[in-house]
Amino acid sequence: MIKFYDIIKAPIITEQSTQLIESQNRYTFKVDKKANKVEIKKAIEAIFSVNVLSVNTVNVLPKFKRMGKYEGYKPAYKKAVVKIAEGQKIDAFTV
Repeated sequence: MIKFYDIIKAPIITEQSTQLIESQNRYTFKVDKKANKVEIKKAIEAIFSVNVLSVNTVNVLPKFKRMGKYEGYKPAYKKAVVKIAEGQKIDAFTV
């Protein structure tokens, strides 16, 4: 059985994601590649004690990077955009 903390890897905090939080009450997380929307929803509700309304997922492809003569790829990951109920918030995103 997969544990909830194995599904949710880390919050994604960027300018675009903070605008989603302020305007639409949506939070972004880096999640396990094998996790589906139902598992992500259960994990978010259990870890943060919020009511999840919807979950959208995106497979982020590896990105080519070069630093001087060295080149390679950044790792691929799965991103989940989670919408929670009005009036609730997740404390992991407040600094």
